[in-house]
Amino acid sequence: MSKKPELRGRAARLARLLPQGPSQAARTPFVLLVVLLLGGGLITLLILNSSLNEGSFQLSELKKQTKDLTEEEQELQREVDGYAAPDALQRRAGELGMVPGGDPAFLDPDGTVRGVPGTAARPSSLSYPAPRPQ
Repeated sequence: MSKKPELRGRAARLARLLPQGPSQAARTPFVLLVVLLLGGGLITLLILNSSLNEGSFQLSELKKQTKDLTEEEQELQREVDGYAAPDALQRRAGELGMVPGGDPAFLDPDGTVRGVPGTAARPSSLSYPAPRPQ
């Protein structure tokens, strides 16, 4: 009993442009496009998250290596500092049979000698330990 009113003029021309009847076919491509975009975005986020996690693991491993190498460097530096201490140098020189030098002499730029050179005297065995045979 409900009859569509007939349109005239401009309204009739515009009504002809609209699809007649239910249009399920027009919704299907749009729904597929939305599903594809959402699925693609989800997969992209998953890949991005995985690569960020991998980078995080690499970063933590590199930080651990840096810490280990820093500790090793500090230990080696302490060892070098121990060998460079004056008493350690004096003890090691005595072990090698070295003795303190005598009076130094200096050469001037014109070739003259300033000072009287002296010979090094062997100190008593009380101040230096005897050299070990090797």
